[in-house]
Amino acid sequence: MAMDYVIEKEKPDFEVRTDLALEERESFPGDGGEISGVSLREWQDDESQVKLTEVKILDERGARAMGKPKGTYLTLEADQLAKKDEDYHEQVSEELARHIRKLIGSMIKEKQWKILVVGLGNPSVTPDALGPKAVGNLQVTRHLEQQYGEGFCREKGLPVLSGIVPGVMAQTGMETAEILKGVIRETKPDLVIAIDALAARSIRRLGTTIQVTDTGIHPGSGVGNHRHSLTKESLGVPVLAIGVPTVVGAAAIVHDTVNTMIETLSNSMSTKGMGDFIQEMSPDEQYDLIRELLEPEFGSLYVTPPDIDERIGRLSFTISEGIHQAVFE
Repeated sequence: MAMDYVIEKEKPDFEVRTDLALEERESFPGDGGEISGVSLREWQDDESQVKLTEVKILDERGARAMGKPKGTYLTLEADQLAKKDEDYHEQVSEELARHIRKLIGSMIKEKQWKILVVGLGNPSVTPDALGPKAVGNLQVTRHLEQQYGEGFCREKGLPVLSGIVPGVMAQTGMETAEILKGVIRETKPDLVIAIDALAARSIRRLGTTIQVTDTGIHPGSGVGNHRHSLTKESLGVPVLAIGVPTVVGAAAIVHDTVNTMIETLSNSMSTKGMGDFIQEMSPDEQYDLIRELLEPEFGSLYVTPPDIDERIGRLSFTISEGIHQAVFE
């Protein structure tokens, strides 16, 4: 049941970087609800046991509070995605396909979909290779129109599907948005689907959470690397974004363990004073302390799971199959 909250809440001053709207919502006091201009709906699929959370930012008040543009943010949480279980990944692909199809239907009205899938990230860096690998798994069809004539895909009931891996600016010397504007101008898709690796606040969400949003994407924003946005306003066509968190900041990991550390320190007579001192600090002061201790030694350190190679391989197929099932009749 959707709930439209109308009570203004002040967001904490400190910011642990995240790309997930779900985690932004959780960062507010209390249960993460009661945010003016934001609606929340949660449910669980009985068959796949996937937990779904839909966060809708309804107006400018909600956008300011969440630090994200207006639109729909759907999150699929499935802990078993971390495991090598093809049947389960297939169930998640089917669930993902249903929501991709629904969002595409609300974003474009054309009966035959002309879609450009963009694999964002650096193929040479495993945690950042999700997008490129997913595009590599796609069954593209646009070339069939060139080979057999315009209208071939329509006759066969196929979408006009194309894909591109634009790389990163360090490789090309160009912003992703610059590359895509040229590609879109020449190929004229009705919709862009952008696939990207995200940053999370919680380590338990790495490789087990998929976010789908109709608001487009801001490459690198979750790790403080603000690049040109990929949105309808910047590209001229609607942008559906699909992302999976693959990294988490080291400071965020430590921040998640502060309560345990405080309890341990407070239980020992020799360190009780230190535990009480940290406990009296506000959340933003605690985070600033952790960051000040870590960053001089390690810099802005981000952590990824040890089996990230396998996870990226499986997740890239899960996402590409979700797209296939959503767009192919």
